[in-house]
Amino acid sequence: MSRIGKKPVSVPSGVTATVTGQTVKVKGPKGELSFTCPEAIKVDKAATGITVTPREDNPQGRAMWGMARTQVMNLIDGVTKGYSQTLEIQGVGFRAAMKGKDSLQLQIGFSHDVIHKIPAGVEVKVAGAKQEIITVSGIDKQKVGQVAAEIRASRPPEPYQGKGIRYQGEYIHRKEGKKK
Repeated sequence: MSRIGKKPVSVPSGVTATVTGQTVKVKGPKGELSFTCPEAIKVDKAATGITVTPREDNPQGRAMWGMARTQVMNLIDGVTKGYSQTLEIQGVGFRAAMKGKDSLQLQIGFSHDVIHKIPAGVEVKVAGAKQEIITVSGIDKQKVGQVAAEIRASRPPEPYQGKGIRYQGEYIHRKEGKKK
């Protein structure tokens, strides 16, 4: 039994949720999101909220149960509060700048600037005295995490000097350099 899956997802005031077949649509103050549940999962709207149960007691249904409930919960959190990820750039001369509204320009130690296209539904802001803090925000948790991961992947932090792009609060295990 899934401890997460058993709990119904409560729908707060100001948010409307509709269940049509396998699709859950949620509309709130920040926007509208939808999620299509796998066929092994049954979704119902009850008085207590949205309930998610497996159709059959098989390994696939049990595996998808908690994931489907968490996805529905992420929809509701996204349209009410939204999600954000903060990245830090460390390194001498490393900085970021917005180039228009739909692309991020990174100067991260290469001979050229790295430019990331920002997809619709995601907002990116650059802050800090030296333009070293990047904030990625939006209502879709998956998109926000994906954009933040792609930005970090352009120059992940290296273990010897710690230069690169890291999540805020991320610990980088430092290695000792060569000894003479």
